[in-house]
Amino acid sequence: MALILSIETGTEVCSVALAKDGEMISLRESSGEGRAHANNLALYIEEVLRGNDMDADELDAVAVGGGPGSYTGLRIGVSTAKGICYALGRPLIAVDSLQALASIAMEESRAGIVRIERPEAAVLAPMIDARRMEVYTRLFDTGLRPLGETGAHILTEESFADILAAGRELLVFGNGAQKCAELLPAATFVRIASSARGLVALAEEAYRAGDFADVAYYEPYYLKDFVVTKSRRDPLARPAAKSEK
Repeated sequence: MALILSIETGTEVCSVALAKDGEMISLRESSGEGRAHANNLALYIEEVLRGNDMDADELDAVAVGGGPGSYTGLRIGVSTAKGICYALGRPLIAVDSLQALASIAMEESRAGIVRIERPEAAVLAPMIDARRMEVYTRLFDTGLRPLGETGAHILTEESFADILAAGRELLVFGNGAQKCAELLPAATFVRIASSARGLVALAEEAYRAGDFADVAYYEPYYLKDFVVTKSRRDPLARPAAKSEK
């Protein structure tokens, strides 16, 4: 039983949730207007706490979406979460961002928003955009048990063919799902975005189990190395002098 602040910044959505005893009591998030996470995150944290007449030192733990996802977004979210934990002496909880997406799908299924024909045979395929035709994904059953490892998957018409050939329902969602629309006509597509609300139940479960990350050494799961591209232009080169006529 705990008061937990959850942070998810691994996609274009910047999201903060406050939950007590596994029940969300406040949510503040962007609506996809851009990746202004560095400017918005501290404001959202202040708003969810102040809106519930609470101070940060009342928190029992801080949970963060640990990836995979945007390198910059993950760095902002994780560094903020670690800073709060370090300052207050609170534990840090790292949550798989793909499992958090799958948790939202099941939450909406229970609410009747998302329809799953045969839950016992359905496969959840949360997808986070990894540029071009690649996505970060991991498959889950409807009990949120993983059916494989997290990976960067290049989408083709043969993607997940074994699942569809077996007659299992494949639910595809997340900000990488749109890439599959024409490639996988047999799949079921639902509109679900990354959100801190997906961390709530998973964070409470981890808190009860004492499953905490090391505040000093924890790093998000980038899956890919961050690559800095170098301009072809020599920054030391002077502009060519114009000839005088």
